[in-house]
Amino acid sequence: MHTVRSKRLLDLTVGTALLVLVAPLLALAVCSAMLRRKPGGAFVLERKAGLHGRPFTVRSLRTRRFRLDLLSRLPHVVRGRMSLVGPAALAPGNPRAAAPWRQSVKPGLTGPAQLARHSTMPWDEPAILDQHYVEHHWIGLDLAVLLRTLPAMRRPRRPQDDPPPGRPALRVT
Repeated sequence: MHTVRSKRLLDLTVGTALLVLVAPLLALAVCSAMLRRKPGGAFVLERKAGLHGRPFTVRSLRTRRFRLDLLSRLPHVVRGRMSLVGPAALAPGNPRAAAPWRQSVKPGLTGPAQLARHSTMPWDEPAILDQHYVEHHWIGLDLAVLLRTLPAMRRPRRPQDDPPPGRPALRVT
């Protein structure tokens, strides 16, 4: 119980501070997307499985530049639907979303599995990293993941980061 309250306090304070810092950048990105008149608008809406498997809608900017899509999800952290650190958010129909360990925590914007996507690990291991995080998470681990996320956000998305054909994409969420 103490860990849940500490994690929520971390999410609320850091999430709010980040949102205030990046709000002007997000506003510019929204205006830019609207001026380019992209089909479907400036945001992508996706259904994701949250805490206890409850579905919710995630709104993300239609851009991967500077990881603004990730930062545009900060309001979900502040509202308490997501966490800064946790397993990747999955669609409610995804069989992996039904795992009891996954349903016991909120999905995160970043996590050990999302950070490892640049590695050469086999594609079945991200779930093991997510499960290990859920079973052993604490505030110190969250802070370490957040510190490792900062440099990872500056790396551009590369085609070689995509999974092989026929395998599901592991997206930073």
